[in-house]
Amino acid sequence: MRGYICEGHSFTIEWFIDIEAEKLLRSLSVTDTVIIVARKEPTMRVRDWQDILEDVTESKADPDDWRAIVGNRASGPGEDLYLGNPGVGLFQVKTYAKNPFQVKGVGARIDRGFDEDVGQFFPDEDGTGRFAVQEAPEDEDTAKQRAKRVEEVIEAHADAPTEPGHLFDDVMDALESPAFGPIDGDHRERPEDVDELTATFEDAEEALEAEFEDLIQDDEIDRGFQ
Repeated sequence: MRGYICEGHSFTIEWFIDIEAEKLLRSLSVTDTVIIVARKEPTMRVRDWQDILEDVTESKADPDDWRAIVGNRASGPGEDLYLGNPGVGLFQVKTYAKNPFQVKGVGARIDRGFDEDVGQFFPDEDGTGRFAVQEAPEDEDTAKQRAKRVEEVIEAHADAPTEPGHLFDDVMDALESPAFGPIDGDHRERPEDVDELTATFEDAEEALEAEFEDLIQDDEIDRGFQ
């Protein structure tokens, strides 16, 4: 809750729609009549993990502004993946392999922002690896055009010294990848930064864990591959 006093009148606001509302409130005088319409933050929706990746691909955010961190789940089978972009916010996905050919999981957008406080837990351009989310070509012509651009990119990099990360980024541009960037972590361990994110977004973690546990129990995944 945020409280303000305007020349003797005290106002308590739960959530501002934008910064202009805050500026307006600060400018009020005692003679002003104020009507405040409260709007609460939308409730986080837990959905299938593939729906979350679809949100990422359709977000229209800058494709190369994405960053990610991954680690194994704090308890039990599965992995935690966090994806962030300043233009769209922060997503969390929990997945596990039901069998060698099928991955299942849940996810949600857990924050509509991606500021420095959150970004500090993510890799910069020098992450331990690179990740990308791909969309299938719409038709054969599109597939051929992308393949030709990839060939041109590889030829250009072959003629001059280049960093692996730069080659990767250029290839993703050629493929028109909707989301790619640096990633830290490993599915076989749990980085401290993943724990920090889990603690920061504790309510989201609890909601996702509850849905994730239901999936695991329904599939009896603790008994091995099905």
